Amino acid sequence: MSASEDGRVVVVTGANGGLGYHLLLALLRSGYRVAGLDVEGDQLRPLQERHPDRIRFHDCDVTGDEEVEAAIEGVLDRWDRIDVLVNNASVFEFAPFEERTVEDTRREFEVNYFGYVRTLRAVLPHMRARNEGIVHNVSSGAGLVGHPGLSGYASTKGAIEALVRSLRLELRHEDVWCTLMHPPLMNTRSAAEIGYPSYLMRDPADVGRKLAERIESTGTVITADWQTRVGLYLSRRFPALVRKGTERFVESDGGATRRDEE
Repeated sequence: MSASEDGRVVVVTGANGGLGYHLLLALLRSGYRVAGLDVEGDQLRPLQERHPDRIRFHDCDVTGDEEVEAAIEGVLDRWDRIDVLVNNASVFEFAPFEERTVEDTRREFEVNYFGYVRTLRAVLPHMRARNEGIVHNVSSGAGLVGHPGLSGYASTKGAIEALVRSLRLELRHEDVWCTLMHPPLMNTRSAAEIGYPSYLMRDPADVGRKLAERIESTGTVITADWQTRVGLYLSRRFPALVRKGTERFVESDGGATRRDEE
């Protein structure tokens, strides 16, 4: 479906940097009208100034019910529709389990899980009333196979996996779709500071462009390419691969590092 033919509207959370920003930028270039939600807007505000009719920035913390509702209402007031929602905003705390606090994990769930739940609750009634819409929920391989030092983040992504599969069952008789969007490991500030070698990480601009090309997809799992899909399968089928790939994080001292990932 051509975005330019009907002015389709996409909302992206965590849109000021990383995957969210590059996905939004690719959608803008493809003719979509896009709304970016984030607690920061230094990259989004200049885009809005250059394209005031096609991009909107909403200062929104997804941990607040009223902020999320106000942002979604603002998009609907402006464009009278939301065709696609991309739940992408997330944070993580990189530290061994025993060095983490309950508050660390609670914060991750407030953003990574309940943040998704809040935007879903705000958008789904509108989509169901129109009997049309797609919600992509950015997940992670860590939610499928785990990752040392990321127990809280992995738990939130595992919860998203279960949430989306449950919603697909509830919505199976409607033309409203929830998907799991799985990007590959990307060369973002967050991933680089965890310690992954650069040759294993992909360019977030390239990933954002490829996922933008699949923005209208309604399959259960959306990936940027076949390599990512194969990698997810192999990780689940052969867990020894995961153990070997993450040994460095068990052997290191694993100092606590808080990161925002968008």
